[in-house]
Amino acid sequence: MDDQHGDDGSMSRRDYVMYGGAVAAGGFLAGCSGGSGSEGAETTGDASTPTASSGSDSETETSTPEDTSYTVSMAPVGDVTFEAVPETFSVYESGYADMGVALGKGEDLLAVGNTARFHTDHYDDLDGVTVASEPTQLLGDSYAIDRELFYELDSDVHLIDPQWLINNGFFKLDRSDIDTVVEDVGPFVGNTIFRRTDSWHDYRYYTLYGAFEKVAQVFDRVDRYETVKAVHDQLVADVQASLPAPDQRPNALLCFGAGDEPEAFSPYRLSGQGTNKKQFHDLGLSDALAGTGVEGLSTNDRGQIDFETMLEVDPDSILVRGHEGETEEEFRDTVVSFMKDHSVASELTAVQEGRVFRGGPIYQGPLQHLFNLERFATLYFPDRFSGELFSRAELSAAITGEA
Repeated sequence: MDDQHGDDGSMSRRDYVMYGGAVAAGGFLAGCSGGSGSEGAETTGDASTPTASSGSDSETETSTPEDTSYTVSMAPVGDVTFEAVPETFSVYESGYADMGVALGKGEDLLAVGNTARFHTDHYDDLDGVTVASEPTQLLGDSYAIDRELFYELDSDVHLIDPQWLINNGFFKLDRSDIDTVVEDVGPFVGNTIFRRTDSWHDYRYYTLYGAFEKVAQVFDRVDRYETVKAVHDQLVADVQASLPAPDQRPNALLCFGAGDEPEAFSPYRLSGQGTNKKQFHDLGLSDALAGTGVEGLSTNDRGQIDFETMLEVDPDSILVRGHEGETEEEFRDTVVSFMKDHSVASELTAVQEGRVFRGGPIYQGPLQHLFNLERFATLYFPDRFSGELFSRAELSAAITGEA
């Protein structure tokens, strides 16, 4: 690595960030399956006091520089101390990228795990909100991640759960790789929150806004988090006040089905608390797979279902993931049209009654959630919701710091 010290031998801003991360990484090096420590961001003091002297014959003067260090605590890593606010960042789950954008840090995003799953169309509706045009993709050939890429990116902070990288074998990374990156490049702060079905995730989970608050603490922009959250709280309250009674809301089967003519589907449990399902919970939709014995997709369970299994369940609605790059019309002209013509799929109630929709992003952040809640409210309950359900101008001002 290049020497990051200044010409006068002092530590640069980047050194301060790296130093804080390296010290905090000790908790991860020792094993990170335990508690996450304190919940807030704390200011930490430095016990040493630098001494300045004007010469051997001069009176020695001491001064204590202002301490700007702070600590953010998040499972599984625990306490991470920053000596300065990090600027650049990389993520795996693109929901964390969306959090960065929501804090006005979109231009500082260097990389995401899978660029095909980083959906950015909703930013076009937000004046003054920008995002890096071509972030690097962490995934390489056969889904492996090259450790050297972290060095090339040289991110100030990695908003990534290190256990996610270690426990997915196709990444081909182990604990020593993560420890080396922490020591040489910058800290990891993150938690796998998009689903809750992985057996190795035996530490605390966070809600979407619980994780978003931690990211806001990392970037010292809690004020922007709070203004975005206010938009969220108002939208959820408005939508839920207008929902029909619970027994009048349809259930849903959430799954992943690739291609224009899918016949094999990876199931997700709508009842799970993963952040990618938040909008469905906000709308009070129930899980069509409840009580069926069908488990959700996880690192350890790659099981699939077909149309025959779907017909046994016969859900009120079907949400098919893997099609966020298409419009609703394009989805209807391909996947839905195929299902209408299929000998088994055509017998499904959801197909016959026109309730087969794109399933939303797998990795969802706070801004995406607002647009998705609006989208699914109008799709599922068109007699109660239409048009824009929240102010784009208000959200833009919250993100840019003008609120």
